[in-house]
Amino acid sequence: MSWLRLTQEGLTEWLRKFGKTHRLYGPVWTGSYHEFKLLQDPGEIDWNYRNTRLSPKSLFLPPAEKMFVYSLDPNDPERAILKEAPKDFTPRIIVGIRPCDAYALQLVDRNFITSQYQDPWWVNRRENTILVGYGCTDPCSTCFCSSVGSGPFDTRGLDVLVVNVDGGFAISFVSERGKELLRREPLGARALSESEERALQDKMAQAKAAMPKLWDEKAVASRPLLDIFNAPFWEEVQFSCINCGTCTFLCPTCWCFDIQDEVWKERGCRVRLWDSCMFPLFTLHASGHNPRSQKLQRVRQRFMHKLKYYVDKYGDGVACVGCGRCVQFCPVNIDIREVMRLMVSHCQCAL
Repeated sequence: MSWLRLTQEGLTEWLRKFGKTHRLYGPVWTGSYHEFKLLQDPGEIDWNYRNTRLSPKSLFLPPAEKMFVYSLDPNDPERAILKEAPKDFTPRIIVGIRPCDAYALQLVDRNFITSQYQDPWWVNRRENTILVGYGCTDPCSTCFCSSVGSGPFDTRGLDVLVVNVDGGFAISFVSERGKELLRREPLGARALSESEERALQDKMAQAKAAMPKLWDEKAVASRPLLDIFNAPFWEEVQFSCINCGTCTFLCPTCWCFDIQDEVWKERGCRVRLWDSCMFPLFTLHASGHNPRSQKLQRVRQRFMHKLKYYVDKYGDGVACVGCGRCVQFCPVNIDIREVMRLMVSHCQCAL
């Protein structure tokens, strides 16, 4: 990778050049936590942030999205005809996205972009978004991206990678779309000197060393599904869970949603809403039967989907990017890292 060096002022001025053609989003301090928001000016970005509470997945799959609208007016000749609700696919740049969150979007692509079906709204937002990543030089204690096949400077899914260095930033353009941004040359940009390059590599190596690999997930991948499904440790894992859904709503790789119709007088709309496998109604059938009526079944579903079902289906690692949000904000301190250790230990003992 080749690197350019920019001051913070130079980076801000460079991003301003795109304000007329793109919407800019970035991490902003809200007073209680950091959140990705539409920027009026790139100077609003807080480059000292560590992790946002919600991932920028919500910019691609909104928590509540109006899908279709329709009329119920008996005098309307188009009564009860679904019409697609207006959508805005203006080109945009998300600045400061962490590598784990960018990688998470690629995992979610597998649900919304398949060989048979494509979600047009997800596809359009993905195609019209440039991702400027921000490397993690100071990972949170709850981060574990190196243990799930990613890393604090993983460039998968990114167009540009920015890393903070003394006195400014080092920038690498990692995709063809990212390199297109170079046409609007950053003011004051220069190549890193040899000493600066060494200092950058040392800083990146230290950040990677702060997150050692915690387990070998191959042990889980090689075991029969039912062997893990019927393991006795699920009773221990589910004990303190209150099925609040915090873990799934904060997760950048959860993609489950529900569809509901909302009606007011003679107008209606069909809405897509985030849903959670932690909720008792999630798998409730119209017949009244619920195959996951017990808390243990719902808790097991969450972890098995991410750490086993996904692995078996795609053969390409787990459906977790190690952002640590579920660990950090679980009100009863359930830790997905400990669950993975239990799964690995059970599989190794079964050999």
